[in-house]
Parts: sequence; structure tokens; C-alpha cells
Amino acid sequence: MKSSILFQNQPAISLFDEQNQIVISPKHGARILQWKRDGREIITWPEKADWSRILKVRGGNPILFPFIARHFVAGKNELWRDKTGTVHPMPQHGFARDAIFSVLNDGAPNSLRMRLLDSIDTRAYYPFAFRFDVVVTLLPGSRLEVRFETTNSDKSPLPYYAGHHFYLALPHGDRADWTLELPCEAWGRQAPDGAIVHENPTQDTLSLADYALIDRFQIAPKNPMITLLNTAANRRLVFDLGQSPVPWYAVTTWTESATSDFYCIEPWLGLPNAIHHGEGLRHLAPGQIEIATCILDASGW
Repeated sequence: MKSSILFQNQPAISLFDEQNQIVISPKHGARILQWKRDGREIITWPEKADWSRILKVRGGNPILFPFIARHFVAGKNELWRDKTGTVHPMPQHGFARDAIFSVLNDGAPNSLRMRLLDSIDTRAYYPFAFRFDVVVTLLPGSRLEVRFETTNSDKSPLPYYAGHHFYLALPHGDRADWTLELPCEAWGRQAPDGAIVHENPTQDTLSLADYALIDRFQIAPKNPMITLLNTAANRRLVFDLGQSPVPWYAVTTWTESATSDFYCIEPWLGLPNAIHHGEGLRHLAPGQIEIATCILDASGW
């Protein structure tokens, strides 16, 4: 079911069934704000969020589009260079995460479709015509699907690489009990100049208590089912990336500090600064549409 609600005095939309409640804000970047199953948070949102500084709020699922994370030109952050050599500004993680999305009424009672179109504002950063839809669907069995539909409305190829930034409700004192099953081809980090530094993976099962996991890219996952598991509490969350028509290039792991009561698991279509180094950079031909789906299975939460 679906309804309009007030959430922390902000207009929002809720998708819900007997066990689940998902709160979404189209006016704040099509962001999932919170997901609760049987009253327990899965995607977390702070009780006293500063809505006037939404980019600083540690919570929800910020949508990263058209590019992910940091971009550098001549050592300066938040810049990118196009194929003609022209340099453009680009906010960290792109401009979609605080943009106002329109809501499309497609009649689906368990789904919400939100749309961002190019405008004078977006062309200041990204001189292309596009349509970017985010579709959030509550599926049976406590499963949540988030779908990206990217359309090139331009006359030239559209470069992009979108991503998720799921803030999961994990108390910092419990990190040692949580593992992430994530075999992959390589590990990577971003160097200060924007380049990607690669490592050979040494293990498939990762501990959230391992400081080395913070800000690391797990590149080319070998298994489309990524499991976050707490055996002590008999809880799990499964990321199903295998249903996506477009493959997810990497899964990034991050938290802010040793005392942060959240941990972020972030499926990405590319890597930071890909417009310059090419790792995960996608090009849509004029008129082409690409779809990327991510399903979170919380039946074991």
C-alpha cells in the first residue's frame, strides 16, 4: 500500500504492508529515508535530522547520479573534464541526491516512480539532456527493489555511472558480530589525485570491525547475492544484484567513525573519477535506456 505522510514535519510517501514501512522523500533526492520491519530499523534515519543541510545528514539512501563520489582536474576536487577538454563543476556524488524529483502516478499500489529531468540547473554541471527515474517497490517477503532507469534524451552519447548509499542501522558496538560475504576480483581505493589504486583480495568474508573496510571498493563481485550476516543475533540482509540488466561494477563499504551507529553498503555502477580513468564509465547512445536494479531481502532481519 502507499500513502502520503508527514515525516519529521516533512512531506513524504510511505510504502507499507503488515510487516514493513518504507518512507521516501521525492523532494529530497528521491531518497529512501527509513525502512522498518516489525518496528526494527533496516535503513536508518537520525531522529533529529537537520533538513536545512540534507547533504550532511547521515541516513537514508542518497541516490548518486550522474557520477559517484569525488572527481579531480589538476588536483582540484569537484571538477571534471569532458571529451572536448572543457572543465565543469560536479558536486561530490553528483547533483541528484538533493534534487527535487517529480512523482509519476503509474497506479501501482506498492511502488513509487520518481523522475529527474535535465534543467538549467543540471546543465551547469552536466551539459546533457536526460531522464532519470528512480522506482522504489515493496515486494512480497520483505524485499525492497530500487530501480534506476536512465534515458539519453540528447543527440550525443551520455556518460554516467550511478549508485546507492544505503545507511544501515548497525550499532557500532555490534560491528564485530557482523560479516559481509563479498568475493570479488579486486579491491580498490581512490588516491588523492583521483586515480584508483588496486589490491588483490585476501578474503571473501569481511568483518565490519575491520577498519580497512572503510572507503574500500570491492570491484567486480563474483556472487550476485551479497550477504550481511550476524550469526550471534541470527539476522541477515541480502543484496540481490543478479536481477539487474546492467551489471553493478563494485560495492563500496563505508562508515564515518568508530562510534557511528550505521554502516553503508553501496552498490555502484562505476568507480569515482571514472569519467577520466574509465573504470565503470558507461555511455548511453542517443535514445537509449538502461535499467539497473538492486533488491534488498530483509526476510532474515
